[in-house]
Amino acid sequence: MKEKLLEKFKELFGNADGVSLYFSPGRVNLIGEHTDYNGGHVFPCALTLGTYGAARKRNDRLVHFYSMNLDHLGVIEASLDELVNKKEYNWANYPFGVVWAFAEKGYTLDCGFDMVIWGNIPNGSGLSSSASLEVLTGVILKDLYGIDTLSMTDLALIGQYSENNFNGCNCGIMDQFAVAMGKKDHAIFLDTSTLNYEYAPVVLEDAKIVITNSKVKHSLVDSAYNQRRQECTDALSELQSVIEIKTLGDLDEETFEKHKDAIKDPIRQKRARHAVKENQRTIQAVAALRAGDITRFGQLMNQSHISLRDDYEVSCEEIDILVDLAWTLPGVIGSRITGGGFGGCTVSIVKNDAVDTFTESIGQAYKEKVGHEAEFYIVDIGDGAKRL
Repeated sequence: MKEKLLEKFKELFGNADGVSLYFSPGRVNLIGEHTDYNGGHVFPCALTLGTYGAARKRNDRLVHFYSMNLDHLGVIEASLDELVNKKEYNWANYPFGVVWAFAEKGYTLDCGFDMVIWGNIPNGSGLSSSASLEVLTGVILKDLYGIDTLSMTDLALIGQYSENNFNGCNCGIMDQFAVAMGKKDHAIFLDTSTLNYEYAPVVLEDAKIVITNSKVKHSLVDSAYNQRRQECTDALSELQSVIEIKTLGDLDEETFEKHKDAIKDPIRQKRARHAVKENQRTIQAVAALRAGDITRFGQLMNQSHISLRDDYEVSCEEIDILVDLAWTLPGVIGSRITGGGFGGCTVSIVKNDAVDTFTESIGQAYKEKVGHEAEFYIVDIGDGAKRL
């Protein structure tokens, strides 16, 4: 891939002298969905799928972005003197948003740069192609401009800040954090209210993580994602009138049940119940994994899906079909929707000797029911973003 990136860079910008290469992973969240903006725990891991970048500084104030996945859009040009989101920038609003966020945080770039990317994260799949691109850009800027004071956690926070404020999606910190802080063969047990985290080894001796892409694309900006976040914020303020808490993640199930009637709207009550219970499930799931109890981990994944489908209502028909099919198959330890929802992917833990049956029988049944094919990725857990 490196050679192809350098070749393309040379073709577009005359030569590849002094070009640096970078990689930033996608992520999958094993459990802990829609808890990250509710002060709860999440349990994501970085993947070996991701976004590759080649970059070099320029002598002027221009920035050039080119995606080998979107050749037809050509080179997208922007100026450091006009840091605004423009429709014509298309996908480049994500990296350009990071440039804007650097300036907002006091790191102004003295000259522009050229950047060519290629990625193998399916677009709109819920595996965080946007966070991968944001953190990739952060690593590139830190490296090219010698900004040594920024840690990888800082880059994750800058990526989240740019997505919230430049691209208008009110996402939590999980995606960018997982992409920046990933560690091979480990998932990250992250408390999103404090950013305290621990690495937990993901030891699945006779099983694999299988991601199934429904091929239903979502855009969180245009979806009900921001609405869900608002519903939780409103539920939290109602609860705060009767109990002293900072986030929904501060509550255990018993305390929530005791005070839930403070939330006047039944829909908001359902949203808050998911946030509270999913946080507790995540804590229990990590304890189960550490104890080697993969069966219990799988049961908690299944419960997570039911809650996301019924209480949080972020699933959709195609995803539910994939999960229902998975639950009927022998050798499937657990299966659930992963990511923001409204399409995208499921994540399943499947015993090694059942993986072929899983992909064949689900693939066939899904196509019959939905009319188009699903895609399957048997994934490995990799490291976070870095210069190559």
